Amino acid sequence: MPHAPATAAAGAQRWRFFHAGGVEQVRLDHAADLWALAELDPKLWAALACPTAGLAIAPATLAALDSDGDGRVRLPDVLAAVRWVCQRLRDPALILSPGDVLPLAALTDDEEGAALQAAARELLARAGRPDAEALQVSDMADPAQVFPPGLPNGDGVVPAALARAEDAGLADWVERIAAACGATLDRSGQPGIDADALAMCEADVAAVSAWQAARPPGDPQTMAAALHAVDAVAAKVEDHFTRCRLAAFDPRATAALDWTPEQVQALANQALSPDRPELAALPLAHVQPSAVLPLRGGINPAWAAAIAVLREQAVTPLLGERDTLEADDWVRLCERLGAWRAWAAARPDTPVADWDADILAQWRATDVPARLRALMALDREAVALADRLDALQRLLLWRRDLGILLRNFVNFEDFYSGAQPAAFQAGTLFIDQRECRLCLPVADATTHAPLAAYSGLYLLYCQCERAGEPAMTIVAALTAGDAPDFMVPGRNGVFVDRQGRDWSARVVRVVENPISMREAFWAPYKRIARLIGEQVRKFASAREQAVQAQASERVGAGAGAVQRPEAKPVGQQAFDIARFAGIFAAIGLALGAIGTALVAVVTGFMQLAWWQMPLAVLGLMVLVSGPSVLLAWLKLRQRNIGPLLDANGWAVNIRARISMPFGVRLTALATLPPGAQRGAADPDADVPSAWRWLAPLLAALAVGVWGWRAGWWGV
Repeated sequence: MPHAPATAAAGAQRWRFFHAGGVEQVRLDHAADLWALAELDPKLWAALACPTAGLAIAPATLAALDSDGDGRVRLPDVLAAVRWVCQRLRDPALILSPGDVLPLAALTDDEEGAALQAAARELLARAGRPDAEALQVSDMADPAQVFPPGLPNGDGVVPAALARAEDAGLADWVERIAAACGATLDRSGQPGIDADALAMCEADVAAVSAWQAARPPGDPQTMAAALHAVDAVAAKVEDHFTRCRLAAFDPRATAALDWTPEQVQALANQALSPDRPELAALPLAHVQPSAVLPLRGGINPAWAAAIAVLREQAVTPLLGERDTLEADDWVRLCERLGAWRAWAAARPDTPVADWDADILAQWRATDVPARLRALMALDREAVALADRLDALQRLLLWRRDLGILLRNFVNFEDFYSGAQPAAFQAGTLFIDQRECRLCLPVADATTHAPLAAYSGLYLLYCQCERAGEPAMTIVAALTAGDAPDFMVPGRNGVFVDRQGRDWSARVVRVVENPISMREAFWAPYKRIARLIGEQVRKFASAREQAVQAQASERVGAGAGAVQRPEAKPVGQQAFDIARFAGIFAAIGLALGAIGTALVAVVTGFMQLAWWQMPLAVLGLMVLVSGPSVLLAWLKLRQRNIGPLLDANGWAVNIRARISMPFGVRLTALATLPPGAQRGAADPDADVPSAWRWLAPLLAALAVGVWGWRAGWWGV
C-alpha cells in the first residue's frame, strides 16, 4: 500500500471485527487498520497494559516499547510505536506478516527514509553484506559489528580502540583514566571514558598536584620510612618513658613498674617466642629514673626487631648515630615527623595519587585533557548516523514482534485462533494423561492465586526445575475432562516450554473449579458413593474393633475363670430373654419400616405405565444431578482468562471467556491414535463376577413378571 496517511481518517476507515471469547474483537489485517488504530475506541481494545516480563516476545522489543522504563507497556506506547512504523514503512502491513527481514525498498522515500536507507547500506557494509537488499535482526546482534569500537558512534564515549585509531598516544591514557575514575560502556560494548570521567580525572590531578606541592622538606622515601617506623613503636616507647618518669618521681615505684618476678615465673614454664602476646605486654626495657631507651641491647625480645628498625630508619637518618634514645630526643623526632604526618593524612583519596611524577608531568606537558575532549567531540559528530542505526534496530525488532504484540494486545487473535500460542502462553504441561496448553509464568503463586481464582478455571500451580536453569513457577488451567481424584500438591508432571525444553513440574497449589458438564453430572453420585463407602468403612472398622475388644475380654475372662473358678452369683440369669426380646422387637420395627418404604417406592414405580418408568428415572436423576449441573453450567459460562492475566500485571479490557468447546482445545485428553490395534485381554485383570450380568437379568425378569401380572403385555 502506498505511503498515504490520508487513510488514517476515522470516517474513511471501515473496521472489521471477529467474534471470539464472547466479545467482538477488532481485526488488524491491512495497513489502513494500522493508520487508523489511534482512532479506535480504547474500550474496544482487548488489553490496555501488559508487563514486559513473562511474554514470548524479545525483551529488547518490549524495552523499546516501554517509554518510561517502568516494566509495563501501555496503550499510548503501542500507539506511538504503530504511528512511527507507519511513518517509516511504505506498507506498514509488513509487520503483520511473520518474519524478521526488512527490505530496503520497504522504507519510505522521504528525507528520513532516504537517511535510513543510507544508514542501512552502511550497516550492511559493516556486516559484510554490502550488496544485500534487505536487513535482518541478526545483522544487529553484535554491537561491536554495528558500532565498531574504532569508529565514532555519537555517544561521546571514547574507548581505547577509538583513541588508538585517531590518536595513538591517548590509548594508554583512556585505559589509565578508566581504571582511576571508572569506565562507561561505549555503544560498541567496549569500556571507555566520557566527559564526566575526564572532568573527575582533571579534578583529581589538580588535587594531587596541589598536595604534592605542599610536601614538607626532606626525602619522601626516607621520611615515609621513618614515619612508619615511629608509628610502629610509638605507644610502647611512650609507655617506657612514662614509667621512667614515675620511677624518677618516686624511686620506690621502680620495682613495681619494671618486670616482676611473678611475671617472669608465669612465663618460665611456657614455650616462648618473640611473638607471644604475654611477652609483648611486658615493659619495653628495664625501668630506671633516667628516661633513656637503649637501642641496641636490653630490649624486650618481642620489640627488639621494631626498635632496630626505628634506630636504622628514623633515629640514625634524622638524629644521627646513637646507642640510646633519651626522652627529649624522642620528642624532637616526633615533632620533626609531625609535618610529614599531617601531609600524609591530607593525601587525596583517589587512585590518581598513585601515579608517579613522570605520568603527572606528561599529563601537563602533552595537554591530555584537550586532546581527549577533541576526540569526544569527533565521536559526537557521528550522532546522526548512530541514531539512525538505533532506529533501524528498533524498526527491525518491531517488524518482527510488533504484529505479535498487536494480536495479543489490541485483540486476542493468537489465543483464540489456535494458529500459534499466545504471547502470554509459556508452554505445555503434561500431567494425568492431559496436555494443558494454557500455562502462564507466575512470579509468586501466593499472591497470584487469590485473583486468578475469579477466572473460574481449575488451576494447577507448579514449581518447575531444570538442571542449569533457575527454578520457575507456572500456572496451568485444566479446561476439559474430569477433576482427578488425586490432583493434590506433590503430584509430578512434565512442563515443556516454548523452546522445547522439558522441566520437572511439581504441583504446589490447586484452585478447584468445575471443569466440564459431565463431571458436574456425575459429581453427586460420586459424592454419595464416597459417603456410603466412608460410612461402610467406619462401620466395619468400629465392628472390627468391637469384636477384637470383646474377644480379648472373653479370652481374659476365660483364663481368669480357669485359674480362679468362682460360683455363679445368686439371681444371675444365663440369658435375659425379656431384654433381648425388646432389642429384637426394635430391630424388627426398624427393618419393617425400611422394608415398607422400599415396598411403597417399588410398588408405586411398578404401578406406572411402562413408558412412564424411564421418565420417573430421568426425573430422579434430574433431581439429584440438576443443581450440580446448573451450578457448573453457570460457572463454566463465566470462565474468563482476564483474572488470570490481571494477576500477572495485565490490564485486560474485555471479558475473554473460555467456552466449553474452546476448553477442549486448550486441554487435550489421552486418546488412542487412529488405526491403533488393541492387544489381548489383560491377564492380570480382576475376574468378572457373575452378578455383573445376573443381577440385571433378574431385575429384567422381575419387571417382566410384574408387567405380566399387571396386564402390561395384554396377556
